[in-house]
Amino acid sequence: MNTPAKRNGGMWPKMVQDFFGADFFDWEKDFWAPGKGIEIPSANVIENDKEFKLELSAPGFDKKDFNVEFSDGILNISAEKEHKAEEEKENYRKKEFSYSSIRRSFTLPENILEDKIDAKYDNGILKVVIPKNDKAENKSKKAITVG
Repeated sequence: MNTPAKRNGGMWPKMVQDFFGADFFDWEKDFWAPGKGIEIPSANVIENDKEFKLELSAPGFDKKDFNVEFSDGILNISAEKEHKAEEEKENYRKKEFSYSSIRRSFTLPENILEDKIDAKYDNGILKVVIPKNDKAENKSKKAITVG
């Protein structure tokens, strides 16, 4: 079974841990921790015969805040939101702002229909449907002669 695999951090966390040791820096806990800019949303991955379904918990965003892209076998999902509020009265001025951002990536198997990927956001949940290719491509093993 080929299911989507999470991809976060890329090569950098491995290089840091390889150089300093695995106990030196917990990449997800220390760098991606809440309050430090970017959060990794919780996700459910559901597979059936026809499709994969991804459900990401992302409350507080609007559907216009999301960017969902598929490139080179990787589905990248991100969202950014900035909120500003100003209030000015006779003897005071109040100015508040907040910024939140989420990011998550998944490596998808080859048996998907990339042009049919669909995403919908409702009640704090981003639902991404990734249809599978019904026609199994013959990817048999082939020996290559070295000349």
